[in-house]
Amino acid sequence: MALKRTNVYADDSDLSLIKEAAARLGVSEAEIIREGIHRIALAHRVWNEPFVTDEETFDLGGPVTGEDIRSAANDSHDARERRNGGRAA
Repeated sequence: MALKRTNVYADDSDLSLIKEAAARLGVSEAEIIREGIHRIALAHRVWNEPFVTDEETFDLGGPVTGEDIRSAANDSHDARERRNGGRAA
């Protein structure tokens, strides 16, 4: 991926958080900023066509319980912790 230089203005408090996160994760501040830009760009992406039409549905295999949701969230959290080696991301 080709990188392009740009200037961005940020609050001192945000820059402090970026500096702390970079030190904690052992990556550059620029890497944290690039990841943030990428995530927000994806979050605001607009697709030309909907993912599903109004006529389409998904069969999730029955009702989803609160325990199903808690279990999925815990499993996801545990996987993320393993992936990050216990470091906050």
